[in-house]
Amino acid sequence: MLKLDNISVGNLVKVEDLYSTGPLRERMLALGLTKGARVEVIRKGPSGDPTVYDIRGTMIALRKEEASLIAVSNS
Repeated sequence: MLKLDNISVGNLVKVEDLYSTGPLRERMLALGLTKGARVEVIRKGPSGDPTVYDIRGTMIALRKEEASLIAVSNS
């Protein structure tokens, strides 16, 4: 299974599962990171972190350690 932090800029993927728990999981769900949601990688920060994603039409920046908790598949 692919992790969101390993997806290159310009690619579109689909959320399959979240491996986070507690408040972080709640935050991810509130941001729209639910199963089946499509996510596009927009750009990476100067040092590769954070990365900006388009989730349901909203630009969201996630750190690498957060994105590594999101399982995705090619859409």
